[in-house]
Amino acid sequence: MAKEISNRVDGQVRAGTIVQAHTIEHLCVHAPPAEPDSPVQLPPPPVHFADRTVEQDLVLAAVAGGHGGPAVDGPADGPLVVCVSGMGGIGKTELGFRLARELRRLGRCPDGVFHVDLNDLRRDGAVEVADALGGLCRSLGRGDALPAGFAERRREYWAATQDKRLALVIDNAQSGAEIRPLLPSSGAAVVIVTSHARLADLDGTRSVDLPLGPLSGEDATGLLRAAVQDPRLVDDPQAAAELAGCCAGLPAAILVAGRLLRKRRNRDLRRLIDELTAGLREEGVPVVEAVWNAAYARLGPTAARLYRALPHHPGPVVTVPVAAALLGSGLDRAEDAVDELEEAGLLLRRPGGLGMHDLLRGHALRRADAGAGADADAGADAVDAPGDVRRRLVRWLRRQAARADLLAAGSRLTVSGPAPEEPGLADVPDLEFTDKHAAMHWLEREHLSLFGCVRIAHEDGLDDDAVALCEPLWTHFLDHQHYADVIDAFRHGLASAQRADSTAGIVRMHCQLARPLWEQGRYPEARQEVEAAIRRGRLLGERDDERKLYASAIEFRGKLASVQGNWAVAVPDFEAAREVHRAIGNEYGAMLQTYLIGRGAVAMGELDRAVELLSDAHETALRLGRDRMSSRTGFELGVALRRTGRREEAARLYEAALAGARARRSAADELRVLETLVAFCEEGGDAARAEGYRTEVAEIAGRQAG
Repeated sequence: MAKEISNRVDGQVRAGTIVQAHTIEHLCVHAPPAEPDSPVQLPPPPVHFADRTVEQDLVLAAVAGGHGGPAVDGPADGPLVVCVSGMGGIGKTELGFRLARELRRLGRCPDGVFHVDLNDLRRDGAVEVADALGGLCRSLGRGDALPAGFAERRREYWAATQDKRLALVIDNAQSGAEIRPLLPSSGAAVVIVTSHARLADLDGTRSVDLPLGPLSGEDATGLLRAAVQDPRLVDDPQAAAELAGCCAGLPAAILVAGRLLRKRRNRDLRRLIDELTAGLREEGVPVVEAVWNAAYARLGPTAARLYRALPHHPGPVVTVPVAAALLGSGLDRAEDAVDELEEAGLLLRRPGGLGMHDLLRGHALRRADAGAGADADAGADAVDAPGDVRRRLVRWLRRQAARADLLAAGSRLTVSGPAPEEPGLADVPDLEFTDKHAAMHWLEREHLSLFGCVRIAHEDGLDDDAVALCEPLWTHFLDHQHYADVIDAFRHGLASAQRADSTAGIVRMHCQLARPLWEQGRYPEARQEVEAAIRRGRLLGERDDERKLYASAIEFRGKLASVQGNWAVAVPDFEAAREVHRAIGNEYGAMLQTYLIGRGAVAMGELDRAVELLSDAHETALRLGRDRMSSRTGFELGVALRRTGRREEAARLYEAALAGARARRSAADELRVLETLVAFCEEGGDAARAEGYRTEVAEIAGRQAG
């Protein structure tokens, strides 16, 4: 049951489903009504609350047990323990109170609803459990001559709760050991526990795990609208969503935004968004800041160092190897620190792993600025300078990306050497890429981190690092067209190459920047980049690598002409580039130009020549083990063969190209091949296969649009 609930809630299901009718009916019919004099230790309900309908339904189903609800982990004769976990400000306590109110309304706890906040009883990090038991016993009418000792009070508490149908909300638990002594003896009781992290030490109890994530976009916007009846939110729904988005799905922050809106009803909504964003990042959310400060204060020195370093990581999730690079430590130490941050509620579960939202990043930066929590083992150096943290991350990721690029794309011309040695990275191991596909998948998984590190490197004056990171991003871009990000990265790489006055870097960056521009139809801008690359390329020397780079610039000029349909201009450039590659013995470069010339021959109707050229290019790509070019040359050869009537040969090449694109997870190449197969099957009268391929095209287009 716990696993099922965790999976459904972690997935951020927001269908608003209602628990099955017979479950609610059982709770209402078979439970006695609440006693009018039974104690209810709950605060008044808030005016505005994000209903968390799915989570409430799951708990009610668990309470119902065998009457339509799912099974629950643990023995059948203990109280049901519902563990609501999540970071500070996520709404755990309010959800706990809401659940208790709903159980009381349904008559599930006629003997009372009780509440204990363990933070009120925490001394030097430890809970005074005897005091908690004493308070509960008094609430249950056992206050006369209450024994002083823990063991005696626990026995008194067990006696007081025997066979009672009650609900108990325990707030701010840090471990199962704090919960166990407070569990009622009655199997009819329900205990709702809130904690920053999941409580892993509740074995032997009847428990349900309910991890709570940030509110989704529509839920967050809905809470904001409910908190502020403001026509501006109706008139400008996009701005309303942005305003709610500034709050990172935290109900506490959304209510702060609501107060700002009510206070400034005549102010432009866009201006309010800017003010709220700046205010939340600089000052935090008052009610949440104290919670996060307390969690931070309990961290060990290494976890505190990692927390202060994490805002410098530009990716959405942090892996243990990345944490090790930020710390400049081994994997074991980094893994312990990551675990500690999750347990403290200072990292949250996101798709793909653990990460931070913007409000947590702001809090971590404030802690870093305060310089608090230095690692006692490392002395004064434990308060890392931001530049040191960023440089470690940039150079470690540069090294991993270069290794992934070499494995994924094979040996090719690069203008950057290996990353320089960086103090503190000696203990951080390289990643293990099992094969070229794993390397390519890693580049896609980490592309946001890599794009962000190009910007960091440029901002910090690490010009060679900025250019070097752009080279594996080129390999990634060929299969994954994240245009806005890649253009931004290549512009920063170009600016760094220009600042460093690196002729080779400038030529390479101009060329790399040209392609995403022309693929978006921005031909004048692309031409400026290509012409700048050729002008600077004329300053290169006569070494083989310099001649190869200049040939690359000529090739890019030809490609720009080809995408505009001017093959008569493009082909001579490809032929000139091929001559350079042949002269310096670069077989791969010569093969690539032959492929491009072959495509030109297809476009100009020279089909026999096209088949000859593309067959040569395809055989060479296969022999060199170049997967991407094997697929692309095979696809283009299939196009030529199809136009000459050799359909069976073309079909085999199309299918091989499709398999290659899928192995590389190249959505662009997969889409291109599938669209060709639709037309190919329609031509052959195979309507069923054509429709199947058309469905796949629609699915890919839908994923890209989403």
